[in-house]
Amino acid sequence: MRQELLSLPKGLAEEVSKNLVMVARLIDEDPEQAYAYSRIALRLASRVAAVREAAGFAAYATQKYSEALAEFRAAKRMTGSVELWPVMADCERGLGRPERALAMAGEPEVQKLDKAGQVEMRLVAAGARRDQGQLEAAIVTLQSPELASNAVQPWTARLRYAYADALLAAGREDEAREWFGKALEADKDGATDASDRLAELDGVEFVDAAIDLSDDDEVEDLTAGDRDEDEDEDEDPAEVAAAERATDVTEYYDEDDEEFEPLEQSAAGADTDLRGDQA
Repeated sequence: MRQELLSLPKGLAEEVSKNLVMVARLIDEDPEQAYAYSRIALRLASRVAAVREAAGFAAYATQKYSEALAEFRAAKRMTGSVELWPVMADCERGLGRPERALAMAGEPEVQKLDKAGQVEMRLVAAGARRDQGQLEAAIVTLQSPELASNAVQPWTARLRYAYADALLAAGREDEAREWFGKALEADKDGATDASDRLAELDGVEFVDAAIDLSDDDEVEDLTAGDRDEDEDEDEDPAEVAAAERATDVTEYYDEDDEEFEPLEQSAAGADTDLRGDQA
């Protein structure tokens, strides 16, 4: 890529390079933003193959498959490389054309791919079979020396995972559990959710029952509430009533209010009224 950028004027090359760096940095965590940066780079240097490839991957990450396919084809024409062949086939799947993806899996370009590319093409072909409802054919497509090998390669976890998922879709649960376990063994970077799938098959449910106590105010409110409840249980009802009467007098006391009566007199009057009712 650096060699390609050297063909541009220095200032332009630096600007394009900055945008491509942002595409690479954001494509997993914020695909839409990565796509926006790729469009800037594409506007600045559309004749650079690395820019077309980056734009293709950014479009692919945001499920703009038609646009991605066009960019990948442009990059392939510029470089003559077949490296992008599997992802181009997967774009055909994304566009709802699994038959085209399968046709690409049988093209001579596949034989020119390195081992990683051939495994990727196998994964795409199996996915295309599943798109067509051909579960058993998908399983057979994934059965390969790479799947059977005990050696762990960068693609091993994904290949085993895809095989386990296809087995499960075909109703072969015991075999699926075995292969999800093998995928987990090879998945050192957490590229798959094999552990979650295994837990699901075993009927394990993860319930987060913890209360979020990150807010100090909430913690204090909860604690205060518990204290209030405990204190309420210990208080004498008569004392509570007397305190409430005193509070009422205090709250509404106004020295300019001619109708105000001292607490003792108000309380005595209340007692008289009660006795009068009893009489």
